[in-house]
Amino acid sequence: MPELPLSFALGLFVVAAATIAFIGTKLTSVADVLADRTGLGEAIAGAVLLGATTSAAGTVTSVTAAATGNIDLAYANSLGGIAAQTAFLALADIAYRKANLEHAAADPTNLSQSALLILLLSVPMIAGVLPPVTVFGVHPASIILIAIYIFGLRLGRQDRDQPMWKPFDTAETRHDVPEEDEKGRSTLNLALSFAGMVIVVAIAGYVVAETGTTIAQKTGISGSVVGALMTATVTSLPELVTTLAAVRRGALQLALGGIIGGNTFDVLFLSAADVAYRDGSIYNAIDPSTQFWALVGIAMTAVLLLGLIRRERYGFANVGFETVGILVLYVGAVLASALAL
Repeated sequence: MPELPLSFALGLFVVAAATIAFIGTKLTSVADVLADRTGLGEAIAGAVLLGATTSAAGTVTSVTAAATGNIDLAYANSLGGIAAQTAFLALADIAYRKANLEHAAADPTNLSQSALLILLLSVPMIAGVLPPVTVFGVHPASIILIAIYIFGLRLGRQDRDQPMWKPFDTAETRHDVPEEDEKGRSTLNLALSFAGMVIVVAIAGYVVAETGTTIAQKTGISGSVVGALMTATVTSLPELVTTLAAVRRGALQLALGGIIGGNTFDVLFLSAADVAYRDGSIYNAIDPSTQFWALVGIAMTAVLLLGLIRRERYGFANVGFETVGILVLYVGAVLASALAL
């Protein structure tokens, strides 16, 4: 694709983005039904089914970019996607008019997953200032990230099955209500359909990575900026679409869990990218300015976590203070990156 004209690369980029957005609309309803049939519940299903699968495009983008040596794009795509997806959650709060979304979707699993995300985001930053130690070309931090993620999912499942505390119920609190497939499809059929859609999204993600690299090369814009502002936003479109679709269905825990779970899974892009990058540790090779998006992700998640704990019922424009804070942080980060062009 580096030989493609810029206009053609931009066209492919737009087509891939549209494909990701369209398929994303189909994933939510299937995930909601599978959540009930498997007994996972909306919050865990959001973290695992929606979170991991809607991140397929981003995973392919980061791995492809790292394998071709464009490590700044790979790193920024992962961390910039986390910031974009958290901002999408603020948009979902604006779309849900009955109450503050974080109030209505109270669930202990989303609290633990938010804390898990902050922990995961700190690991790459710590690895970046330590000596570039690798084992078979892979930094130990990549293994640590996977171990923490698995442990965090286990904690989330325990929060659902054996909660040590429960949120105070109000008239606006929305509980997980079992859903059924309108077409009467079997669980196996639903799972196969879900897998097929994930494959399509992953292929579209590969196209986004390749065309994003081409656009960066032909325009002279740095890979970190293209990754954070272009590929990260496009590969995060499934999260936006599925979150808004889940809100419309009333699956509020699924909407929150999909974003938070997708964000925790997005940090694992770095583990995959570190394996794909064969010239040493990706954490030590990136431009230090790229870590800016890790700090933005930590700050946005901390604000979200405060909102999930406080559970403000109503606020300005019927949204919580966390939505305002998240949008201010994201817009400020985008403007700062734009000024760096």
